[in-house]
Amino acid sequence: MYGMKHKSELSFPNTHKLLKSVLIGLVVCLGLLCLYYGWSFGPGSRRSDEEASGSDGSDPIFGGFVLHRDFDDLHEDQEHNSEVPKSLPVCDLQFSDLIPCIDRNLIYQLRLKPNLTLMEHYERHCPPPERRYNCLIPPPLGYKIPIRWPESRDEVWKANIPHTHLAQEKSDQNWMVVNGDKINFPGGGTHFHDGADKYIVALSRMLKFPADKFNNGGNIRNVLDVGCGVASFGAYLLSHHVIALSLAPNDVHENQIQFALERGIPSTLGILGTKRLTYPSRSFELAHCSRCRIDWLQRDGILLLELDRLLRPGGYFVYTSPEAYAQDPENRRIWNAMSDLLKRMCWKVAAKKEQSVVWAKPLTNSCYLKRDPQTQPPLCDSDDDPDASWNVSMKACISRYSAKVHKEKGSRVAPWPQRLTTAPPRLEEIGVSPEEFQEDTGIWRFRVIEYWKQMKSVIQKNSIRNVMDMNSNLGGFAAALNGKDVWVMNVAPVRVSSRLKIIYDRGLIGTVHDWCEAFSTYPRTYDLLHAWAVFSEINERGCGAEDLLIEMDRILRPDGFVIIRDKPAVINYIRKFLTALKWDGWLSEVEPRVDALSSSEERVLIARKKLWDEGLTAM
Repeated sequence: MYGMKHKSELSFPNTHKLLKSVLIGLVVCLGLLCLYYGWSFGPGSRRSDEEASGSDGSDPIFGGFVLHRDFDDLHEDQEHNSEVPKSLPVCDLQFSDLIPCIDRNLIYQLRLKPNLTLMEHYERHCPPPERRYNCLIPPPLGYKIPIRWPESRDEVWKANIPHTHLAQEKSDQNWMVVNGDKINFPGGGTHFHDGADKYIVALSRMLKFPADKFNNGGNIRNVLDVGCGVASFGAYLLSHHVIALSLAPNDVHENQIQFALERGIPSTLGILGTKRLTYPSRSFELAHCSRCRIDWLQRDGILLLELDRLLRPGGYFVYTSPEAYAQDPENRRIWNAMSDLLKRMCWKVAAKKEQSVVWAKPLTNSCYLKRDPQTQPPLCDSDDDPDASWNVSMKACISRYSAKVHKEKGSRVAPWPQRLTTAPPRLEEIGVSPEEFQEDTGIWRFRVIEYWKQMKSVIQKNSIRNVMDMNSNLGGFAAALNGKDVWVMNVAPVRVSSRLKIIYDRGLIGTVHDWCEAFSTYPRTYDLLHAWAVFSEINERGCGAEDLLIEMDRILRPDGFVIIRDKPAVINYIRKFLTALKWDGWLSEVEPRVDALSSSEERVLIARKKLWDEGLTAM
């Protein structure tokens, strides 16, 4: 009995231990599953707790950082400064195409309820600070340094944008063709299967432009191409000395703008939805829509009225679509309603042939003043600012011209290329004199020469194509690059957005943006980023330099350059992050000559981003 009792007493504790072990095992498994799914659907994978967190673990990258501090307080060496990481975590590979403020997953996660009919789900919705992606965006597996311009107009590496559904969907329209490890672009479009080059010449003949050149003797320079596809129309306009801002949303054809930028064609993400496009009034000589599938009649014609705001006096709207030529009842109904609306907007048909119709906007207010006061759409209120565009709702009204423009019957901008260096008439609206404008142009010409001297040992032929000036001011940086085979996206920070009109009056392109938020572009889309006093400006507003550095890394292509011109304290702070960002492929730092634009002592830091190896990308 004793033996039996002893055995029984021993067996019960073992059973309890076994049950306890099983329960602990189940809890651990569940914990691991939660952790796995948290990483899978969160911002990114973390390589280690040591790398991913600081002293208190409060932030996956900058844990322990006291953000938004003055740069002057941060001068310790990296090895003595626990706030500066030696490496940064890499996002999961599924985020290789992430656009933080145009992310439909974020809309679902935040339970936003955008109006799908009005295309609000394609507009910007930025993550709150606690949901920002504070990890480095990896390139897709097999990524290669992009094919250089001008060859890139016609072909790109398939591995860089491994999305071929557009090639299949548009196979009968010559948009793009998969060819081994490359994707080719024959230059076709939905309504120009035989090529954009022939289509452009046909439009030039319709409008009787000299020598069949679309630039009309230099009087057409800036074009807005809405619903642009892969931007072949804009690609072939470049040989006519016309720069088109090709615009499309991240919709069912979600990679079209990514392809356009990979090709080296000026383009951007955007949607005619509920907000004004982020460009000033009277920016474009011509707007183009080729089968862009936009309902121009919705909401009392508000989308056509947005184009009206953006077109210069006498500007053209080229519309190539079934409504312009098809004879079935539905297309006739749309054509008649659209013609009636545009007549009430005082637009006139300038030309109509086969698949296309071209309307022209009036040169003055005369037609508006002759309308019955009750005519719809109405004129905008006199206190409406037609140049306000950042997070401003569209308005179903006509933006009238100023008394000066009405009297002078037009914008009076010089033809291209003279307009690049001619003082624009709208300078007086921002309080800048022609003399100050010319001085600014000269200063930037010298600054750019100095930049290129610094980089001449590492710049290869045609290695730079897509350029962004993050604080464009009057456009002097872009103007100084005119002799190089590049294009520049000029970015006007919100506080100085009124200056963007000068950019367009010079025959350049750009947009308004707040650098406390992510930019509306795909990862790896620019070869060079120029940031003049940008970090000082966001620091004054309480935004984090670390967030901006990670955003710049997202935008920058491997082998691309950053030029940061700012206060010495800013440069000292940024330099500590270069290794963690993998921007130490090549470095140069100088103290530049003081000039009239120097608000204080400055330094110039130029850094080159490395191409990641496959092992790091796969982590």
